[in-house]
Amino acid sequence: MATEVETWSTAPQADGMFSFDDKLADPNHAYSGDEDALNDAEVNGNWTPQEKALHEARLKAKAKRRLRKSSSRNSTSESFSESGDVAGGDPNSPKGKVNTNDRKSRTGKGRGLPKKGGAGGKGVWGAAGMVYEVEEPDVRDPNYDEAAQGDTVYATVVPEVDEKELEKMVNPIVQEYFEHGDTKEVQMLLKELNLGPHKYEFSSLAVSLSLEGKASHRELTSRLLSDLSGKMLSQSDMARAFDKMLKELPELILDTPEAPQMLGQFIARAIADHILPMSFLDCYKGKVDCDHARVALDRAAVLLTMKRKMVRLDNVWGVGGGQRPVKHLVKEMNLLLKEYLISGDKEEAERCLRDLEVPHFHHELVYEAVVMVLESKGDTASHMMIKLLQSFWKTGLITVDQMNRGFQRVYTELPEINLDVPHAHSIMETFVDLCYQEAVITKQLRDACPSRGRKRFVSEGDGGVIKN
Repeated sequence: MATEVETWSTAPQADGMFSFDDKLADPNHAYSGDEDALNDAEVNGNWTPQEKALHEARLKAKAKRRLRKSSSRNSTSESFSESGDVAGGDPNSPKGKVNTNDRKSRTGKGRGLPKKGGAGGKGVWGAAGMVYEVEEPDVRDPNYDEAAQGDTVYATVVPEVDEKELEKMVNPIVQEYFEHGDTKEVQMLLKELNLGPHKYEFSSLAVSLSLEGKASHRELTSRLLSDLSGKMLSQSDMARAFDKMLKELPELILDTPEAPQMLGQFIARAIADHILPMSFLDCYKGKVDCDHARVALDRAAVLLTMKRKMVRLDNVWGVGGGQRPVKHLVKEMNLLLKEYLISGDKEEAERCLRDLEVPHFHHELVYEAVVMVLESKGDTASHMMIKLLQSFWKTGLITVDQMNRGFQRVYTELPEINLDVPHAHSIMETFVDLCYQEAVITKQLRDACPSRGRKRFVSEGDGGVIKN
């Protein structure tokens, strides 16, 4: 019978015959009408072979479907039991299936309560009345962003300056300060350096450099120490710096023989400016073995015991060249020329002019010298001034530009000078010729000297006729 069914099923279908294989392929196909017809045929007992084979094929298809469902159900339970996550199926499950991701109640009915007590679901931030505490960000979190944490402070760490590198870094700052004289810029540069415990050495280095420089440099150094005191350097730092300078005096006098006297003036000026305490000198009484340090301390003590010491110590170094008022410079140059006319010492006059440190204002000296010659009586002043100007010209102390500028100023003001000195024109012509003969001025400058023409009348009764 089975052989006949298989043979018939594999045989080609004739036109008009139906195929039950197509219907078996569809699991949702309804067999209610055909089953009723087959049941009626079975009751009557007159099944045909084709109908009987069709009935057996339907039974086999139904058995296969049931076997497929049961096998998939058993394989799921066995996989969970082997992995160890779930030992066996849930006994309360109606179908005996195990699904760990299923959130439905295993009993088939829930308690009717919301999930997570009403704190779960889309768009829900938590249960009503719940207060969240501020969570500190975890540095170990892979999504941790340091820049997004709010009040993040970034500090630039400046390494501390080594004692060996301190001199290399401070020397350019001090040398530039001697050029511009701006104490605020020095403060800004020092703030960028981390001097650490060696900051007191800045004062000693600045004083050492000024000892090798000019008087104006020492004046600038005293002002710098006064401005830095209390802001970047304390009195203890200043006292420590000057104490180091006193110990280094035997080495300083090798380059600057007058270092003890200058250091004493620095100490006196520092005490007058309240940079050092008034008891600074008292700490060294009877405790100094170095002769050079004793000279410096004695010099400071003498300056501090002078009358009106505070006023005098403000100008202990003099006033720096470009910072002096014009009236003061004119007065100093007049005094210089008068002392020269009395003493005749050209070297002393040259030293005094260099100490003024105003090379841009040397034309004033030339002007004052020529005016003194015009106002003087006799030829002594004229010859002495020619020798002085010739000396300044040969040493290069007075340049061509300054010399020309001084004479041209006299040429311009000669009419006014002539009101006080009637013979100013004739004296000027004679003096200019002598200066040219001694190679003090150029031929062009000599020719530029103004000359006054002589107009003589014949007599008072000629009616103003001029004699040719």
